[in-house]
Amino acid sequence: MEDWKIKVAVLWLVFECGAILTPILELSEPGVIENLIAGEIGGMQITPEFILVLAIILIVPPFMAFLSLALKDSINRWANIILGIVFAVLRLIMLSDFLAKLSPWAILIWVSQVAANALIVWYAWKSKQKG
Repeated sequence: MEDWKIKVAVLWLVFECGAILTPILELSEPGVIENLIAGEIGGMQITPEFILVLAIILIVPPFMAFLSLALKDSINRWANIILGIVFAVLRLIMLSDFLAKLSPWAILIWVSQVAANALIVWYAWKSKQKG
């Protein structure tokens, strides 16, 4: 197994840990539980469509961890570059939400997820030069 594939797979799992930890830790923030009971999260209404999008966002990283180990190099490389960039952009869009919390844990998770995405793209990009 190629070294870069293992690194990328683990980085997808690091990203996913942050995605799972964020809502768990948010429950400790004042008012979050009350908003959930009212059917709202982050100022957005919780709808079946919202939950579907959230489920898609949460299921892609673990699948990418597996696919990073299973796909052929060329497809693997481009899948990781494209999805790494997409997830980094999603994190950048959410930057204001994380900064608004002014919680050290939120900023730490955000930074770790962006770093994981950047490293995923980097390792996938650099793998072309090795192969």
